[in-house]
Amino acid sequence: MSINDPFAAGVKLLRIFRVSGSGLIRDERGVLEPQADLLSTAIAVMGFVVFAALLSQAYQGYEDRSFTLENYESASLLAGNLAGDPAFRGEHPDLLSAEALDGLSGPEGKTERERLFAAFSGNYVFLVEIRTGDSRWEWRIVPDDSDPGMFLEGKDRVAASVPVVIELNPAESVPGTFTVVLYESGWI
Repeated sequence: MSINDPFAAGVKLLRIFRVSGSGLIRDERGVLEPQADLLSTAIAVMGFVVFAALLSQAYQGYEDRSFTLENYESASLLAGNLAGDPAFRGEHPDLLSAEALDGLSGPEGKTERERLFAAFSGNYVFLVEIRTGDSRWEWRIVPDDSDPGMFLEGKDRVAASVPVVIELNPAESVPGTFTVVLYESGWI
């Protein structure tokens, strides 16, 4: 038998396996069982589920950041415009008046709040927070016609602040911040 005759070599190999009692056809050690197929399929499916969850989280994070980036400029412009509104001013045009802030945040300031928020509330859902630098005095001005659930802590929001000086009384003025908190509404 020569090396050039593959048929003869194959026949000789077949005879060797038949003599030893373990033929190629009868040997089932290399055959996969159905349970092994199920295990590999389950691992592949779990990998796909993990990949889909990671992809979903990445998209959600992108969406949250895009809301922040798109609306920070609006919140900053609102803060700058509202801080200069005469409704917050007292006798001195360059200072916010604590007395005016008390009136706006209290029940007697409803008409002035409506006027203040009317120009912007059609497009934005926001509230105004003013506080002194030491946080001893704080005012929160919320539109009256808004849904109370709109300003919950779990909602997406963007805040922008501008520095202001608050006149607590004619003899005392303190530095503070004027903050506009813009909330994500259903249509934004």
